[in-house]
Amino acid sequence: MMEIRKPTNAELEQILTLAPQALYEGTLGKATLTHENTKKLITALLEKGCYYLAAFENDQLTGWVLIGASQDRLTEKETGFIYELYVKPEFRGKGLSTQLMTRAIHQLKAEGYSEIRLNVFAGNPAIKLYEKMGFNVRNLTMSLSLN
Repeated sequence: MMEIRKPTNAELEQILTLAPQALYEGTLGKATLTHENTKKLITALLEKGCYYLAAFENDQLTGWVLIGASQDRLTEKETGFIYELYVKPEFRGKGLSTQLMTRAIHQLKAEGYSEIRLNVFAGNPAIKLYEKMGFNVRNLTMSLSLN
């Protein structure tokens, strides 16, 4: 039976152990972070009130979503934000990402946010999921390699 809930401290440590891989995959291999650097990034988010919703099947961690608030730098408007979505490889293809995203959206809506944003790397297959769930491109960041 699948359950989505906030993780215990021990489960959070398990997530933090896997987080560098999640970030590596989410950035399509463009970001390789050490466990220490990843923990710093995530700890900063957790300290500002962000939190994980983790999925478990028979008490085994299967995936998670990291959610919280974000402030638009131009308008200063506070929005809900999905910082990270990850499903362990052996549990992919079973609709877990959709379930985690649905739960995150409902949670952020219940917290009073009128808009939810996320960032995703161009080419990430998760874009199809986000579009299916109603997310639209809001802005694009472009880069020019000088190498």
